[in-house]
Amino acid sequence: MRKDEDRARPNYRKNSITLTGAVAMGTGVMIGAGIFALTGQVAELAGKWFPFAFLAASVVASFSAYSYVKMVNANPSAGGIAMILKGVYGRTVTTAGMSLLMYFSMVINESLVARTFGTYTMQLFNGSGQGYMIPVLGVALIVFAFLINLIGNRAVQNMSFVTAFIKIAGIAFLALGGLWASGLDVSGISVVPSQAGVWSIPGSIALALLGYKGFTTITNSGSEIQKPHESVGRAIVISIAVCFLLYMLITVAVGSNLSVEEIVAARDYSLAEAARPAFGDTGVWITVVFAIVACVSGIIASIFAVSRMLAMLTEMKLVPHSHFGMPGDIQKHTMVYTAVLAILSTVFLDLGRIAAMGAIFYIIMDIAIHWGVYRHARQKVGARGGVLITAMVMDAVILLALLKIKVDTDVFIVYTSLGFIALLFLGEWLFLKRKG
Repeated sequence: MRKDEDRARPNYRKNSITLTGAVAMGTGVMIGAGIFALTGQVAELAGKWFPFAFLAASVVASFSAYSYVKMVNANPSAGGIAMILKGVYGRTVTTAGMSLLMYFSMVINESLVARTFGTYTMQLFNGSGQGYMIPVLGVALIVFAFLINLIGNRAVQNMSFVTAFIKIAGIAFLALGGLWASGLDVSGISVVPSQAGVWSIPGSIALALLGYKGFTTITNSGSEIQKPHESVGRAIVISIAVCFLLYMLITVAVGSNLSVEEIVAARDYSLAEAARPAFGDTGVWITVVFAIVACVSGIIASIFAVSRMLAMLTEMKLVPHSHFGMPGDIQKHTMVYTAVLAILSTVFLDLGRIAAMGAIFYIIMDIAIHWGVYRHARQKVGARGGVLITAMVMDAVILLALLKIKVDTDVFIVYTSLGFIALLFLGEWLFLKRKG
């Protein structure tokens, strides 16, 4: 019995992640999912306002980060969001259900990045064979990221740092080059009220928010980060700031080289198309290389963080767990579960549906975090009620807008998302009731 308990207990290495490493993991997840996969998706809704959707999303993310920073600075943990929810709701169905909602949101995010990797890689072959090769390449990336994570924290941190530097420098270079080549012609961007529907702008912000939500993965490694009471909050703030600057630079560059119609037409690989007018086919190749680097680092960092959150939920006895005869500790098992689920969503969902489902799951969980901190912990952690309420209102507005858009255009994904949430909470209620 003792041997089984030791085998199930996660092995967290304190002080194994530096501040720089934490920032690299955060930006790795954000940039991998955000700018490469979402530019076209956001432009389709926001029209010429699409850069301002990313700007508004950074504001929403900043308000959202407030709750996480306050809670994790007070009690850093390798469980991150799971421990935040337990701290405000206790060992309840709400804690378990919302934690799993965040878990599945990040798994879906991994499939978003994986399919983006496949889409951009196929541009090297003029997009030929996209129908089946995109999910095949995406699955291959997930398997590779899983193997890297088996090596351990140091390998993940080192690779995250190197790839974060490469892609940030590379994307900035391409954006500046695109702006220079276009003569700063930003006719594709406008502050004039958009012709899009009243729900389109806030709905596009909900999708753009996916480009920032990767900061939450930093909280999942809280106790493993050096000087966690200080460094977790700093890593989150730095990650959001870096991504904001990069997103604004690249969206302006895209708007200066492509019309909105062209961006939407190439929505799954719009950055590669934006490089063509400025740099020709060479620019497309360079962009694809940086996209591949961004996606690889994003998947690696995400599996690292998310599997640890699921391991913490298991240790807290909030979710069922089985070894299925696998060797190793619980961290290895949760990596396997995470990789398998990401592979399934990569194979069966397209980018648009993946983005919508991920946004719905994340925003609902985010509202629960803010409400829990407001009701149960704001005085304890020194959080301001006005900031928490503002964060909840912002989340609610963009979530309702996204749901309204999807009801009109793809009601299947709304039914699927809400049905999955209902089954998830029902399953947790039955599990916790059985456990007493």
